Amino acid sequence: MEISSPSNPRIKELVTLRRRRSRHGSGVTLVEGYEELDLALRAGVRPRDLYFCPALTGGKDPRNVLARSAELGTALFSLSQQAFDKAAYREGPDGWLAVVPSIETELSHIDVGPQALILVCEGVEKPGNLGSMLRTADAAGVTAVVSADAVTDWGNPNVIRASKGTVFSVPVASAASDEVMDWLAKNSVRVVAATPDTDVLMTEFDMTGPTAIAVGSEKYGLSDAWMTGAHSRAKIPMFGQVDSLNVAVSAALFTYEAVRQRMAAGQP
Repeated sequence: MEISSPSNPRIKELVTLRRRRSRHGSGVTLVEGYEELDLALRAGVRPRDLYFCPALTGGKDPRNVLARSAELGTALFSLSQQAFDKAAYREGPDGWLAVVPSIETELSHIDVGPQALILVCEGVEKPGNLGSMLRTADAAGVTAVVSADAVTDWGNPNVIRASKGTVFSVPVASAASDEVMDWLAKNSVRVVAATPDTDVLMTEFDMTGPTAIAVGSEKYGLSDAWMTGAHSRAKIPMFGQVDSLNVAVSAALFTYEAVRQRMAAGQP
C-alpha cells in the first residue's frame, strides 16, 4: 500500500505513538532505523506494520528486511518523503519505521541461571544512557538489564534508537526497587552497589557467581535502600579530580570487570 499524504490516519497514529501513554494503551512501540529493525527481526520480533520510504532508502535493502517482514505477515506501506518526514521521530531518518509489539518487562520472564550477570539501573532517566547500557549488556552477554523505579520506559523510541535495537536482544524488566531486591534474593543473586563512597575496588568483589551490578540515577546515584541492601559496595579506581563517571560508562566498566573475572576463572 502507498501513502503519500502526511495527514493520512496511519501517519497520525505513528505520531501519537511517540507518547508513552499511547504506546502502553496500544500495546505497541516504534522501531526506526534499518540497523535497529534488522536486529529486532533477528531477535524474533514480528512487526505489525512496516513503513519505508523509497526516496530515502534509495531502493536499498541489503538484508532483505522487507521480504523477511512480509514472511512474518507484516503489513507493508510505501511512504512519500513528505509523509515519512511527518512520521519519523528522529532527525535525518533513513526511511525505515516499524510498529512492533510492546517489549516484555516482567521480572518473571527472565531466566536467572547459575552464572547470571544482571545490570540494575535505579532511576536512570536519560534514554541515551539506558541505550548505551543495553549495547554494553548485549556485547558482554549480560543475562538481563532491570530498571528499578523506572523513569523512562523500555519502549521509548529514543531508548530503542540509542540501544541500536539491542533492547530486543537483551532481556529487560521494570519493577519497584523492593520487588527487584526481593527477586534477586529469591534467586540467590549477590548485589554489588557501584559507588565512589567506599574503599573497596570493583576488582576486589568476586563477580564470578550470580551477580547483580546496581548503578544509580544520573544526578543522585543509588538510593539508601540499594546502598544498605547490597552485599557490598565497590568503586572504580579513579586518580583525577572528578569523583564520578557517567552512569553508562560506570556500568560498562563494572560489567567488563565481571567478564574479566569470569574469563580468568575459565567460565564460558
